[in-house]
Amino acid sequence: MKFHAVIHLDKINPYVPVSAQRAKRLKAGWKKPMPVNVQVNGQPDPPWRINLMPVGDGSFRLYLHGSVRKASATQVGDKVEISVTFDGEYRGGPVHAMPVEFARRLRAEPKARESWEVLSPSRQKEMLRYFAALKSANAKMRNIDKAMRVLCGGKERFLGREWNVQPGARVARS
Repeated sequence: MKFHAVIHLDKINPYVPVSAQRAKRLKAGWKKPMPVNVQVNGQPDPPWRINLMPVGDGSFRLYLHGSVRKASATQVGDKVEISVTFDGEYRGGPVHAMPVEFARRLRAEPKARESWEVLSPSRQKEMLRYFAALKSANAKMRNIDKAMRVLCGGKERFLGREWNVQPGARVARS
């Protein structure tokens, strides 16, 4: 299916709204994150695999990963052509392996392990993808430390969002 839309911004996350009618044409009755293949203005090639995220009224949001925006040379506010197909071959779950040190520390810290287990699968997958993309061992350890702090209830910024903060409150920056 192809359609035109404007790229919007939800806090720091660029997205394209997908109406309930369009979502129904992709996969009728789907209420959870919907696996799709997407191109923006014909890019990237091959299409990017991603989940449409349900809004709650039958519509979805197609969050546009930086790689997709870079490949399509687009930004927030641009009117774009979206090509999207349901991905019937998609299998959920983390694509990236859990770093050994992160797994060890989760086993050793029950509060963090419990917080990890209640995270949505997409949030777990996002965190593991982030760890896998880190280049240096130092960066990986710094970010595992930060993940452990937020999973234990610490208030700080991690993965582009505030953790364990009341809505509307801000984390003090040091």
